[in-house]
Amino acid sequence: MSTPTLDLTRTALGIELGSTRIKAVLTNPSGTVLATGGHDWENSLVEGIWTYSLEEIVAGLQGAYAALATDLRARHGVELTSTGAIGVSAMMHGYIPLDADGNLLTRFRTWRNTMTASSSRTLSQRFGLNIPQRWTVSHLHHAVTGHEAHVPSIDRVTTLAGYVHWRLTGRHVLGVGEASGVFPIGPDNRSFDTTMLEAFDDLIAAEPAVTWSLRDVLPDVALAGQEAGTLTAEGAALLDPTGVLHPGVPLCPPEGDAGTGMVATNAVRPRTGNVSAGTSAFAMIVLEEPLRTLIEEIDLVATPSGAPVAMAHANTCTSDLNAWVEVFSQFAQVIGAPVERGALFDILLGAAAEGSMDEAGVMSYNFLSGDALVGLSEGRPLTVRRPEARFSLAGLMRSHLFALFAAMAHGVRILRGATNVRIDSMHAHGGIFTTPGIPQRTLAAAFDTPVSVAATASEGGAWGMALLAGYRLWSQGRSLEDYLDEAVFAGAQEVTIEATPEEVAEYARYLDRFVGGLPLQRTAVEVC
Repeated sequence: MSTPTLDLTRTALGIELGSTRIKAVLTNPSGTVLATGGHDWENSLVEGIWTYSLEEIVAGLQGAYAALATDLRARHGVELTSTGAIGVSAMMHGYIPLDADGNLLTRFRTWRNTMTASSSRTLSQRFGLNIPQRWTVSHLHHAVTGHEAHVPSIDRVTTLAGYVHWRLTGRHVLGVGEASGVFPIGPDNRSFDTTMLEAFDDLIAAEPAVTWSLRDVLPDVALAGQEAGTLTAEGAALLDPTGVLHPGVPLCPPEGDAGTGMVATNAVRPRTGNVSAGTSAFAMIVLEEPLRTLIEEIDLVATPSGAPVAMAHANTCTSDLNAWVEVFSQFAQVIGAPVERGALFDILLGAAAEGSMDEAGVMSYNFLSGDALVGLSEGRPLTVRRPEARFSLAGLMRSHLFALFAAMAHGVRILRGATNVRIDSMHAHGGIFTTPGIPQRTLAAAFDTPVSVAATASEGGAWGMALLAGYRLWSQGRSLEDYLDEAVFAGAQEVTIEATPEEVAEYARYLDRFVGGLPLQRTAVEVC
């Protein structure tokens, strides 16, 4: 009996350009993964700017797509000539200014850059809302007020997701979730705030180099499921230089990794929340009504369908932990007992389950870069210990594990103290949760909220983007919330962990010490 040929029109392709990995995922209408592909990359610090070159963006995009096509061929014997729909997502926000011919005017500035503190403060005060340093409008204001040479030539500003989508379709458009980190969304939950657009133009009216209005240079805004262009011949050749992929495929609105994280964890209804943990970490809490209050540590953004969201975003999460695991991996190699990477994570994080932070006497700070959430302009990874404490593997790894979520937990603590935001459930995803138990339990203690991890948690944002592409095809008039519940997550397997009161109290004491020790970071920045 022959195997049925895969119907490519009944597939959806999601591509996400993350901070350390570009991943492509092909799914069927129920969200089942049919094939995957990936490409590893790293940002560079060039003349003080965290960036990726356009050549790296294109090469990485093509590499991930080619690996996906190879995987599909191996699994199903099918050439990837087309797909039902495509969606592109990327690390949120940042700054890509383009001239009228689409040329990049200055280096792509990623979310990791923290040179926009003054602009962030100015805009936050002007708008009465927190405008974070990584938001596109903060970078634009910084460029204008800093009299950067490229400002007069600006025709468009966008994000990495928006740039790649434009290269594929010729359309300058963003999904509302990503757009909400470019500029504040207005009361209609579907377009930029017109009053604030005018306020921005008034703020920079005296700048002679500015010949444009903000509205004219920002992308269009689209909700999940709306039409956002089709794959052009040039876009198909960009994605697949071999020429196998045909143009004409519809694309859904591009999103950032915050939006795809919400979708991948089915946390898009009010009073649900999710945590994405990777190079950065962020907690997203869907609100019952918009929060129009200035809380410096909290971003006010949106789900891909336009619902209001409060976000606590930390610039650093797993990078320093990964570096320590690499040191242990090198040690294992040196003694002739190499350990596979995933197994090594399980061993080391398993050790963190022993003992408590109270007795460990170790404090680790994982800040690889600055982080506005805790007031740091730069970062220096740092581990310190009390001299009388008994130094152990368990204590060391527990300190690194607790540090993963500390800055984010600090932000959520501030949010809860300033509002009556309610959270019924939290869902988590990211590679750290492939190690069962201890990371999830630590996060539950940090938030004092039960945390669920689904079997799909490690698929990450590319899978979430594929679901948004699928929604573009198969929504059948349903809301995004209902579509995910009924078509994707019905019967989904997940594990829920609730921390004990003792674990919650332990993390609270740890967080107090973590925040109290932040002057160590500031001193380290000054001296090394």
